[in-house]
Amino acid sequence: MYNPKSKTAAEFISDSEILSTIEYARENAANRALVESVLEKARACKGLTHREAALLLECNDPDLTEHVFRLANEIKHRFYGNRIVMFAPLYLSNYCVNGCVYCPYHAKNRTISRKKLTQEEIRAEVIALQDMGHKRLALEAGEHPLKNPIEYILESIETIYSIKHKNGAIRRVNVNIAATTVENYRRLRDAGIGTYILFQETYNKSNYEALHPTGPKSDYAWHTEAMDRAMQGGIDDVGIGVLFGLETYRYDFVGLLMHAEHLEATYGVGPHTISLPRLCKADDVDTDDFENAVPDDIFYKIVAVTRIAVPYTGMIISTRESARSRERLLELGITQISGGSRTSVGGYVSPEPEEENSAQFDIADHRSLDEVVEWLLDLDHIPSFCTACYREGRTGDRFMTLLKNGQISNCCLPNALMTLKEYIRDYASPATRAKGEAMIKRLLEDVPNERVRNKASEYLSRIDNGDRDFRF
Repeated sequence: MYNPKSKTAAEFISDSEILSTIEYARENAANRALVESVLEKARACKGLTHREAALLLECNDPDLTEHVFRLANEIKHRFYGNRIVMFAPLYLSNYCVNGCVYCPYHAKNRTISRKKLTQEEIRAEVIALQDMGHKRLALEAGEHPLKNPIEYILESIETIYSIKHKNGAIRRVNVNIAATTVENYRRLRDAGIGTYILFQETYNKSNYEALHPTGPKSDYAWHTEAMDRAMQGGIDDVGIGVLFGLETYRYDFVGLLMHAEHLEATYGVGPHTISLPRLCKADDVDTDDFENAVPDDIFYKIVAVTRIAVPYTGMIISTRESARSRERLLELGITQISGGSRTSVGGYVSPEPEEENSAQFDIADHRSLDEVVEWLLDLDHIPSFCTACYREGRTGDRFMTLLKNGQISNCCLPNALMTLKEYIRDYASPATRAKGEAMIKRLLEDVPNERVRNKASEYLSRIDNGDRDFRF
């Protein structure tokens, strides 16, 4: 029986409920009146149940699909405006004991180059990232109790936060590492991480076990219940996701929303972010071996309906997607993207030689961070390097409350403009700087609170004079 408040994965991710939901959506997909009633409910921006969302995803009426796309765009702008948060991944190590058949890090892969960054190498990589303009990182590492113990991750976080280079500083470290214990989540919280991220890969238990034949990750319940342990360990910003293409998209879409419902019902706050990657080519991984590839038109609809179903949640797309695809996805709900990314272990100081490939997946968008920032400006998006909420304690339900009542705009817009100002003063090309300056001048008047607007204007002037790190 489906029970979103249950602490066991078998109950809050119910196979029978997922299959029943998929059948319900199929049976009612042509019921225009029902679909329109769900869209009308969605317009209130309170979210949808997994059944209602599955119905929207299954409906193939072109007119209603276009309605879904428009509504997703409207909801995104209501809560997040034009702001797009920027980040970069930093892979610390690709040593791994797991046997995940879709990941080149799997223990039996003998063709990939195995690497682990020393603290001195981490320092060099972080300085290179700071010199690009990044302020927010997502740490990645394979699961290996001896090579990548929690102590190594904690030491790496301390190293990253300690580095101040010119005007550069990494102000927020998100962490994407294997499921661990409540005690280790407390240690990560105490180290000052931002969001703890863990992809479920697939919610289908039998398929999950087939895809993860060996290693600690093969334990479906341990992996699926990781976010509960993270919350119990005091991490109130967690990020979930699936790897679309491992299972039928309908199954994992419903499972993803059920997981979000579980977190909301149990802890009073749903996922801070949802990541939506698609399976792509990698060393020792042939995508032709997987029969559930998701085409663009379906994938775009998945993103749009996810935005409608969980209107408050940040949504992430990586450089797995092409520039063309990412442009479309920005219109449909995405609020965070990476830029200038490397998926190799290191690679920011100098490109990795082909014969030393250590990448987790092939990148589709190879543009530099500055090229991505200029592209966003051309699309009238605000590239934001803001990390203020996490450093001011606006996390978990505190952040969500401000977001839901609209007060977050008094923080997010001025902070986005100030971090954009820092970027264009310190790192941007002349063309990007000119476009950024024009955007800041135009949008400053949109800051809703007069006191905040005046203070932001003062801070922007002080950034011009060399001061940094102002925040609301």
